[in-house]
Amino acid sequence: MPEHEREKIRHLLVVKDLQGQRTIPLQDATYSLGRDSRNAIVLRSRSVSRQHAILLRVTIPETDQYGFRIIDGDFKGKKSTNGVFVNGNKCFSHNLQNGDVIAFGNNQVHAKYYAISNISEKAFSESITVEDISSFLSEQANPVNPFETLISPDSTFEGASETVLARLASFPELIPNPIIEMDIEGNVIYLNPAASVKFPNLREFGEKHPVLSGLLNTIKNRDAKSENSFVREVEVGTEIFEQSIHYLPESDLIRTFIVRDITEQKQAAAELRQRDRLLQAVAESANYLLVEMNYQTGIEKTLTMMGEAAQVDRAYFFRNHIHPITGELAFSLKFEWTGSNIEPSLQNWQNISYQSSELARWYSTLSCGESIMGITEEFPIDEQKILARDSIQSIFLVPLRLEEKFWGYVGLADCSKERRWSRHEESTLLTMAASINAAWQRQQVEEKIRFQALHDLLTGLPNRLLFNELLDKALPNATRTHDSLAVMFLDLDRFKVINDTLGHTLGDTLLKSVAQRLRDCLRAGDTIARWGGDEFTILLPQVNHLDEVTQVSQRILQALENCFEIEGHELYVSASLGIALLNEDSPDAETLIQHADAALYYAKDAGRNNYQFYTTALSTKTPELLTLEKSLRFALEREEFMVYYQPRVNIITGQISGMEALLRWQHPEMGLVAPSVFIPLAEESGLIVPIGEWVLRTACKQNKAWQDAGFTPLTVAVNLSLKQFRQPNLVEILNNILKETGLEPKFLELEITESIAIEDLEFTRNVLDALQEMGVYLSIDDFGTGHSSLSRLQLLPLHHLKIDKSFIQELTRDDKVAHIIKAIVVLGQNLGLRLTAEGVEKAEELEFLKSINCEDVQGYLFYRPVAADKATEILIKEKNKHTDAQ
Repeated sequence: MPEHEREKIRHLLVVKDLQGQRTIPLQDATYSLGRDSRNAIVLRSRSVSRQHAILLRVTIPETDQYGFRIIDGDFKGKKSTNGVFVNGNKCFSHNLQNGDVIAFGNNQVHAKYYAISNISEKAFSESITVEDISSFLSEQANPVNPFETLISPDSTFEGASETVLARLASFPELIPNPIIEMDIEGNVIYLNPAASVKFPNLREFGEKHPVLSGLLNTIKNRDAKSENSFVREVEVGTEIFEQSIHYLPESDLIRTFIVRDITEQKQAAAELRQRDRLLQAVAESANYLLVEMNYQTGIEKTLTMMGEAAQVDRAYFFRNHIHPITGELAFSLKFEWTGSNIEPSLQNWQNISYQSSELARWYSTLSCGESIMGITEEFPIDEQKILARDSIQSIFLVPLRLEEKFWGYVGLADCSKERRWSRHEESTLLTMAASINAAWQRQQVEEKIRFQALHDLLTGLPNRLLFNELLDKALPNATRTHDSLAVMFLDLDRFKVINDTLGHTLGDTLLKSVAQRLRDCLRAGDTIARWGGDEFTILLPQVNHLDEVTQVSQRILQALENCFEIEGHELYVSASLGIALLNEDSPDAETLIQHADAALYYAKDAGRNNYQFYTTALSTKTPELLTLEKSLRFALEREEFMVYYQPRVNIITGQISGMEALLRWQHPEMGLVAPSVFIPLAEESGLIVPIGEWVLRTACKQNKAWQDAGFTPLTVAVNLSLKQFRQPNLVEILNNILKETGLEPKFLELEITESIAIEDLEFTRNVLDALQEMGVYLSIDDFGTGHSSLSRLQLLPLHHLKIDKSFIQELTRDDKVAHIIKAIVVLGQNLGLRLTAEGVEKAEELEFLKSINCEDVQGYLFYRPVAADKATEILIKEKNKHTDAQ
């Protein structure tokens, strides 16, 4: 073997980055490389990952030498962003050889590796330069490849001759290495001074001593071709030695020579192997926790990998919680891995109070983010007693903390020996804890997302999605047990009034209080869900008698009788309940909900604050109409309404003299719903009031926008429903809308129908007088359809009269209608009213109206109702036409 291969190899890494060049002697077992300052070797470049690579010391098998392997990525197995290149080739792992050039990132950081023998300790330092290395290589040092360096028996002893042995014997008393001689009978015949000191009881134990154990059998059983010299490793106590054995057949003598103490080398190799196992466990468990959706399975697998890699007897996962009886802070062992022949100890670690169990030190230490490790005998007596129950001799605990919250801990325990925990084991357990923290955080987020997906965030009740899931599960159970079940639809009475007058914040607080009372009314196993707005659904999954449903319904109504005291207000709400039972008329989930919803409206029609069971005889409305009526309740908040505008045209000039605002409903599933269909439903339900107010605000805002855009100011007419008109605060609402939008009152025209005007003439006059005083323009819409006369209407402060389109449609077919229209126009003009004919679609209708001096017309002959943007385009064309005429 070449001489340099038996001499110590020095390993160097010369790094060149954006901040210069430096030489790093490689003396440790592992190095992390990256731009983060916490790395052992910091690479200063933004193109380098935070932890870019690992430099790992690798022992050369069957030698006393080692080399270095570079691995792309961090200790968790995550690869770098831009890769590692060795001699221009991208690689994940590479055994370094002398002269290898390594590139990191985008070629901004390079390193060169040297493996050199015959270089002194003094020269081997961080002060060495590339020039020094070149000098050493040329003058005295030798470059080597560690991975080609093999240790074999020293040639001095191969085929040893008597001359060689005589030369060796001339100085045995002087050399520091132990020399022992034994005859083939097993008698120790010679020990040099070094052997006597190192192994003082060797003569006492003889061939049973580890140094001599097995030698006689080995010599006797060798074949004729076997060499008489060989090398082996022996373990004496905690020490390991490399032993050279020489058999001298002429003298029947066995001479052994302790070449060197390799304890540290073996310990380093064992530590390195364990570190590799731990790193592998860290990478695998981190990856497993990342992809495993089942949190429990992930923890169990992680503990298994951690326990096996660390070669311990127990691996623990403890979780903090409140003690179910005392209310103290406690912990319980949730998951445990045990090695072979180790009994599980889950039952010994349940509901342990930190204070009561004398483990307050554990809490104070772990909650501060510090670990607990050591030999049990070194712990306080009380803790020793607790650990002795599981025969624990050494324990290591690492806290689990997330956002400064101490929520549990993981640990390792050894029952077979008193173990001093290595820094690699400490690093591994800390990394495991971080991975478990991340997995727990992910689980919390997933549980929160699932809860939010299936629950109402305001009340915490199940939402309609979860309600439907529970109903779908309950139906097969009821069918199997031949029981029935009930679905209830509950709607709060008068809630909207409270919400509109006192605000949504107080309304939300009221809903939460109502939800709690409703929850308290139900039986175990029943479910209440918030369906939306002020509607709730209730599932009674087991119904044996109708009286059970009746009793629950009565409890619900009674629970709402007492007032709710919220923010100094005493509030009263009642509820209407619709109930559907599982039977042949309501056989599935969809039908049950639909029929309960239908029964709810009958409860409202019956005066509210009551409950109604669905029967086939009850329903007079079609399912489609019931569905539409339900959708209407949410159309405003879902912004499904739109305001269309239809221009009014002056007959003489042909110019636009005003606009009428018309409500449209764009249903997400049914499309555009005709006003003749949904307006009566809105009137019946009272929803017309908030909807009408929204139309007023929208129309005023749009009219002001047109004026601000430079268009000729026009009036925009808005219809008032009967319920709107009879609001006691109508004037106040209008005044607020005009102030809010900045529109002058004279540009708002309010239309009421003839039937509304004459229902209570005195009330109508008082309201119109107040509106006229505001400066609002007033109009009678659909004139001719009621039973009034102009003589009665002249008592009202009106400005405008609109002839109903039904007259215009009969104009060309019935001469009597023409005389009626002419009379209306003449009488209206005599009263000083402006007249508009609605529904003009034919040229001959226009000619007649022009002949009797009707001022304005409105209808498809000129313009259809259009959305605001299309109406704006019409006004632009009108403006351009007027400009061109000038």
